[in-house]
Amino acid sequence: MTTPDSAAPAADLVPVVELGYEAARDELVRVVHALESGGASLEESLALWERGNALADRCEEWLQGAKARLDAARAATPGTTAAGADQA
Repeated sequence: MTTPDSAAPAADLVPVVELGYEAARDELVRVVHALESGGASLEESLALWERGNALADRCEEWLQGAKARLDAARAATPGTTAAGADQA
């Protein structure tokens, strides 16, 4: 996988919608480090920020999906209450 840096053309990056949670999270960490380093041009910084924002949204989608699956599993388990599911 290509790392998001100033040398990587946007066309070489994996589309965000195709990334799993761990891949999106790891790339987001690299994007944040690249932005914090301050070595990118304004245009590169904007592209990194946009990619990072999309990656953060993707991570949130995965986390919400995982929460929904856990909630459904808890609801299907005898003896588990809705209040108990919220405490996790």
